[in-house]
Amino acid sequence: MEFAWSEERFADLGEIQLCYQEMGDPEGEPMVLVMGLGTQMIHWEDGFCELLVREGFRVIRFDNRDIGRSSKLKRKPPGALAMLTGLPVNVAYTLDDMADDVGGLLDALELESAHVVGASMGGMIAQVFGYRQPQRVRSLGLIMTGAGKRIASVPRLRALGTLLREAPRDRERYADHVVKVFNAIGSPAFSGQEERIRGHALAAYDRGQSRAGVARQLHAINHSGDRSRKLRGVRAPTVVIHGTDDPLVRPGGGKAVAAAIPGARLVMVPGMGHDLPPEVWPVVAGEIIANARRPGDGHLPDAGRAVSVAA
Repeated sequence: MEFAWSEERFADLGEIQLCYQEMGDPEGEPMVLVMGLGTQMIHWEDGFCELLVREGFRVIRFDNRDIGRSSKLKRKPPGALAMLTGLPVNVAYTLDDMADDVGGLLDALELESAHVVGASMGGMIAQVFGYRQPQRVRSLGLIMTGAGKRIASVPRLRALGTLLREAPRDRERYADHVVKVFNAIGSPAFSGQEERIRGHALAAYDRGQSRAGVARQLHAINHSGDRSRKLRGVRAPTVVIHGTDDPLVRPGGGKAVAAAIPGARLVMVPGMGHDLPPEVWPVVAGEIIANARRPGDGHLPDAGRAVSVAA
């Protein structure tokens, strides 16, 4: 069976408009996918999303504010020191605001609740949505993300330095830059991804880039602080999926998230870094699907201990 995305549409949230797409049965259980820092909805790749759609889910992906075709804010971007440390200077928005965007998207789609899955910063947004609006979350899937505890998930210096290097404005050089970033933060066990990464980078460039938007998003992450105590308020069945070789959000970050959420299942994927190469899709999608089908009573298999699942 062939699956295809809907045309790109826009949800009006007032100050913000979010660009989104859907795939799958309109009557299926809704599953909202939230992407990471400076990364557009198209990075939820077709093949990965099709694994979810084949199981009956109505998959919804969207560009976060300040990226892709969603609204770009006019606020002045933070300076480097404020951006990296979270100082309260020129704060355009926080992770709370970005989590409220998820709720606004559900409102626009007339959905009372949904399964919510987030990767990296998207996982942070999903966490916040999980405790701010727990009644709207059917299940929570958190991939390569942290709880805001800097000691638990401090990145390797090479990975952080590559990520913070300013992206070129030229289209081809921009794509070269993105390939270098993912060579530094990606999955060492699954090489040969350059052509795929470059294609996504070119597509993202054509949809619209915003250096200031990425800076504001990173400031929102660092300004929002440690969420560990608030994560006790998550009530949805939760699976935390993390790579053993993630150099950007170190494995300790995922472990801290799982420890903070009552009944969360922690899955460690050997060889996975800070990306989602096709080789890990069956494992990651399978865990998300299994978690979405568990009862919402917080009693999950293997809760409280790490499970290693090979891709």
